[in-house]
Amino acid sequence: MGVSHLRERLTGQWSLFRRRDLFTFLGAAALARPAANEASALRIGPNIFESIGVKPLINAKGTFTIVTGSLSLPEVKQAMLEASKHYVHLDELMEAVGRRLAALTGAEWGIVTNGCAAALTHATAACIAGTDPEKLQRLPMLAGLKNQVVAPRHSRNVYDHAIRILGVEVVTVETEEELQRALTPRVALAMVLAGPAADREPLSTQSVSRICHERGVPVLVDAAAEILTIPNKHLQAGADLVAYSGGKCLRGPQSAGLLLGRRDLVQAAWLHSAPHHAFGRPMKCGKEEIMGMLAAVEMWVKRDYKAEMKVWEGWLEKIASQVQTIPGVTTEIRQPVSLSNHSATLIVRWDGEKLGITGREVERHLYTTEPRIVLAGATGDRRTGGPSSVTIMPYMMEPNDHLVVARRLREVLNNPPRIDSKPKSAEPPVNVDGQWDVQLRFSLGEARHRLVFEQNGEELVGTHVGETIAGDLRGLVNGSEVWFRSRQRYEGTTLEFEFTGQLSSGRLAGTVSMGEYGTAEWTAERRRYGRA
Repeated sequence: MGVSHLRERLTGQWSLFRRRDLFTFLGAAALARPAANEASALRIGPNIFESIGVKPLINAKGTFTIVTGSLSLPEVKQAMLEASKHYVHLDELMEAVGRRLAALTGAEWGIVTNGCAAALTHATAACIAGTDPEKLQRLPMLAGLKNQVVAPRHSRNVYDHAIRILGVEVVTVETEEELQRALTPRVALAMVLAGPAADREPLSTQSVSRICHERGVPVLVDAAAEILTIPNKHLQAGADLVAYSGGKCLRGPQSAGLLLGRRDLVQAAWLHSAPHHAFGRPMKCGKEEIMGMLAAVEMWVKRDYKAEMKVWEGWLEKIASQVQTIPGVTTEIRQPVSLSNHSATLIVRWDGEKLGITGREVERHLYTTEPRIVLAGATGDRRTGGPSSVTIMPYMMEPNDHLVVARRLREVLNNPPRIDSKPKSAEPPVNVDGQWDVQLRFSLGEARHRLVFEQNGEELVGTHVGETIAGDLRGLVNGSEVWFRSRQRYEGTTLEFEFTGQLSSGRLAGTVSMGEYGTAEWTAERRRYGRA
């Protein structure tokens, strides 16, 4: 059993990282491709990306920033082009845009931001410092200012870093009683992540807003990838502010976002943003993005979303009709349960052993061969067997993309490519049981960690201890090869590590993949205990 099989076995036993699997999967594939020719000159035209050595994708995944979100609408492109031809005063421009956004959305006011994350940052800054210019200049030095944000546990997520960036402490609560106790004079705002959990009691947006407003604490909702509901469901539930990505379902500029809500708070958030000299100055939104975003909202109120849904479902039905003629392949169209990536999806299932290819192998094959397709997910691997599947999201596909997806998926299931794998080692697994001192060498910087292995034959469990945080690990030993994954929770996110190495002369050495954070080299030696 080679390293690839070690990975597959553990993948089936311990699903670690579904939200950011895409970073790990696409990042590893990108690193495996040869670098573009540095002499390649940019050619502006239909093949602009190919001219510098980058191969575009068919997006059957959805609105994810790593695959550049969505394609902006023609009206958005035209608005950005026209805006680029003139000079304006940005305060005057945003004042006019704010009035128009209010009219379009029903919110008291709105501003365009440099993405949804910037909207979260500006909103937090506004709730801390208001419009006092001295306080604006002090950020992120919070001495004497409100320095806490409360959040339900279901709302803690990797993107709340945009709130923590101001130096605030996020206080996590799980019940209404905990929320009430947490609302001290130090609290600047409460943050809720939009989604099914935020619609349920006890800590729904409505209940959080009710309790917070009793103490005069504003509520901010992160609705990044959601569709824009008019009238706005989050503001109707009592929230004071709601933030959206502009380059996702709204199909506006990729670097734009929206902040909607209470007029005084939204206008204060604008003062914390560029062009003003405040904490948010680096998060600059130009006139092109501002007008492009306004055009996207103008189009949103005109678009027939139900008709678009029917088109997407028709694409899925076409794909399903092509692949379900293969013996053993079944399909299911599922309706959305969330306002984020709000589209039906197609699940294609089969027995990986009978067809000779697993779901994860199909996913990788479609991504690494041309025309390249990124799917919405996959299950099934060789080691553990069981049902395989892939998921297709039509939300961001272009017309005729579904024909390519149907053809390629049918081809790979009908005639699976050969999947090379290493055989299991004839040697017994080496013993790595115990504690190991680890040195990680990043592309810039180093760190010392500790590993604690508990070994049972070829299987490993244990603990990965970092410099400040720790988490469980699980892996396998194949002869002298060692492979394991670990996860470490920090605030709203999880750090993931995938170690591959070999034992030689009593020393472990190899590489570690850290998903979106790249790779590092690692070495480890057994812990040497001093004598009493």
